Amino acid sequence: MPAPRTVLQLVGSPVDEFHAELSRLYATASISALEDPARYRMRIAYVRPGGRWSFPTDLSPQALDLAPDMPLAQAISYIEQLSVDVMVPQMFCLPGMTVYRSLFDTLAVPYLGSPGDVMAVGADKVRTRAVVSAAGVSVPSARVVRDRTRTGMRYPVVVKPVASDNSVGVTFVDGDADYARAVDDALSVGEAALVESYIELGREVRCGIVVRDGELVCLPLEEYPLGDGRPIRLREDKLDRTEAGDMYLVAKDAGRAWIVPTDDPVTDTVWAAARRCHEALGCRDYSLFDFRIDPAGNPWFLEAGLYCSFAPSSVIATMAHAAGTGLTDLFADALHELDREGTACMSQF
Repeated sequence: MPAPRTVLQLVGSPVDEFHAELSRLYATASISALEDPARYRMRIAYVRPGGRWSFPTDLSPQALDLAPDMPLAQAISYIEQLSVDVMVPQMFCLPGMTVYRSLFDTLAVPYLGSPGDVMAVGADKVRTRAVVSAAGVSVPSARVVRDRTRTGMRYPVVVKPVASDNSVGVTFVDGDADYARAVDDALSVGEAALVESYIELGREVRCGIVVRDGELVCLPLEEYPLGDGRPIRLREDKLDRTEAGDMYLVAKDAGRAWIVPTDDPVTDTVWAAARRCHEALGCRDYSLFDFRIDPAGNPWFLEAGLYCSFAPSSVIATMAHAAGTGLTDLFADALHELDREGTACMSQF
């Protein structure tokens, strides 16, 4: 039997508690689902709001309180002593997606998912739209605004922050009366807002891709219920809190999403568009893209979400399960691909 791999889960957020809590939600589920001492030694690196590091034994409030804080230099020394084989990124704030991944590049610690420069593009809706549009993928017409200036675009439109996830600050606008408030909401979480033409339903789907033996494997689509007065997905369609105040994933509730049969006519069209997006953006290991399907069946790119936390609630994990690949196999396959990439790189020297 090969020795267990040391897997470091990078959790938390230097930015705020919301992103730290979201990170803990996914990472806790991932650690629990992948726990297998014969194969993996799970370790946790936790970054608190403000940027201090700690290395708790688990992500319970008690363990987080007991783990001593340390500055970056001391944390780097600690990570080097762990002899990490692979890092799993579980940070969803912009620095977590970019700077912290780049730090592990500097430390020569391999990790799953795209590098920081690709994540930076994927987190910027304007840059992402430009890249995938140049690759031949349809995107809705749009304008970037930094104040309440009218764009002259025909209503309805969707106003959203240029750099924010989970539908924070996103508003459907069908007239002048709601435009200024929608722009203010979007600008409250960023310096710029995207005013995007509304694509009539149709349908709305997500497409996940995993890389296996260097090939892009598209997974079954996930579809979301819209219409009947709900023209777009909002934050409350994705995240909410229990009566006790704990964050949970609304999208996993019954009726909030379902897997599209692969023989559905829309599947091949979306798969082709998703492959173009993945290649154009330079994604690594896996990717995830949202598409709006117009009444004629044409897919329109909405945004990229280049995440997979390897938790049962991960969208890519859900899609892979529908394709017959369980979570533990999905993770093992990702590690195999990482090994294959490393071997290919070494063969060039």
